[in-house]
Amino acid sequence: MTKVNMHEAKSRLSQLVELAKKGEEVVIAKNGKPQARIVPISPEPKEWFGMDEGKGWMSDDFNELPEDILELMSDPKIFPDETDETDPHE
Repeated sequence: MTKVNMHEAKSRLSQLVELAKKGEEVVIAKNGKPQARIVPISPEPKEWFGMDEGKGWMSDDFNELPEDILELMSDPKIFPDETDETDPHE
């Protein structure tokens, strides 16, 4: 732990900040009594919401389905009848 008085802290502030960044505890005292502690700032967590804004695009016809797909989706008989013994792949 590094303990310095106010006057020394004023003249060595850059050095004391570097010590704190390296993990050293730095205490500033006035009349021998601790008054403040210099600590490094923790890195801010990455903001995930909106991080890809502007990186993607959506085509103008995104909501328009091709006719063949629309026809398949409109067919009420999606799954083959279980009683139908014919193989649709033949």
